[in-house]
Amino acid sequence: MSKKLLSADLPSSFEEAMLELEQLVAQMEAGELPLEASVAAYKRGSELVKYCAAQLDKVDSQVKVLEGEMLKPFTTDAAAEADE
Repeated sequence: MSKKLLSADLPSSFEEAMLELEQLVAQMEAGELPLEASVAAYKRGSELVKYCAAQLDKVDSQVKVLEGEMLKPFTTDAAAEADE
């Protein structure tokens, strides 16, 4: 039975979650953590990845609603000028 994240464990934003995830990855890659701490960091990282994926899915759904279920390719001004 998987345990859901408590609201106190959830980051306050996508950006905060990504920052924490980057810090965990850097510590793990540097070999700064003992084995038990590495396992705990991996578990936390997994939770953060799930949180970020859920946030991205939510935003994707909102964009689809705003665009009428028809996503359009993103073009920058430079790309649009090059097409002309």
